Amino acid sequence: MNTYQATRLVAAREIKVKLRDKSFLYGTLIFLLIAVASTVLPALLRGGPSTVAVTAAQASPLRTAGLEVLVVADDAAAERAVRAGDADAAVVAGPIVIGDDRAPDDVVRALSTAPTVRLLDPDAVDPVTAYLVPFAFAFVFFIMSQTFGIQVAQSVTEEKQTRIVEILVAAVPVRALLAGKILAAGALALGQVALIALTALAGMRLAGSGDLLALVAPALGWFVPFFLLGFLLLAAMWAAAGALVNRQEDIAGAATPVQLAVMAPFFAVVFLNDNATAMRILSYLPISSPTAMPVRLFTGDAAGWEPFVALALLLLTAAGFLAAGARVYEGSLLRTNGRTSVRAAWRQRERIG
Repeated sequence: MNTYQATRLVAAREIKVKLRDKSFLYGTLIFLLIAVASTVLPALLRGGPSTVAVTAAQASPLRTAGLEVLVVADDAAAERAVRAGDADAAVVAGPIVIGDDRAPDDVVRALSTAPTVRLLDPDAVDPVTAYLVPFAFAFVFFIMSQTFGIQVAQSVTEEKQTRIVEILVAAVPVRALLAGKILAAGALALGQVALIALTALAGMRLAGSGDLLALVAPALGWFVPFFLLGFLLLAAMWAAAGALVNRQEDIAGAATPVQLAVMAPFFAVVFLNDNATAMRILSYLPISSPTAMPVRLFTGDAAGWEPFVALALLLLTAAGFLAAGARVYEGSLLRTNGRTSVRAAWRQRERIG
């Protein structure tokens, strides 16, 4: 069995095991429900347009504003329609707007004469959207990297703790074992992200958020390759951290640098997304570019060539971290006499496989 065949065999086994795991399936379902709720519920909670009882002479401006108009014979009939619940509001001579238990703001706006507005930046993103989209990108990358990364580390440590790793390395090359685990985790994470993205896009379409969909779609397309390479970079670190210890309880201590590498980009993008200079720097740093560059593409702050440069830097860095993680992994995988230091694993990697 060559390295490619061994890698494919390990990856297939890891994926099959995970797809049978109820916690993984339930977690995926919860993420999908959150994606649906965050896109569909706001539109449903806004409700439909108000129904306004008016005479025929007053109906035109209200119809133009998109309100539902109930034409009645006179002002008294309009007021009776509100009392009976047939209309949300009424407009009578004056004009006077009649409401039931709250002021019908949409009717008032429809009857008001607004001044002409000229925007200097008509393509600017809504402030709320400009905050929520960066948070969503950062949150998805943070959660996926954390969840699947920990699972990679736990899988490595479990194999060491049960000594089954000694049987595995006798059958497949060590690097194939590592590559299979990372590729399986990456495929599962990417599949989960793709499902969440498709569900969110479908929710936006159902909610009638066409403008937001057009803004998010290009950035979302770039997020996929950035996410995949960023995840591979971190997964190599998680696997190395898992190989350094012999007990599940010790993973947290060994993985502290990895935890910081996952958390730092999340908080940086969330809190600095309105700082153009900081975001430009973050979008080129391999550890933060998976979230920072898609955010800059969403806000329109990145030139067309920038994501290609950032992606190339991320690819080179991910390859370097994969090579370094593989060396630490090899050097510590069969060491069962307590926690192994990174220096010891780097210098004395096992010549096996």
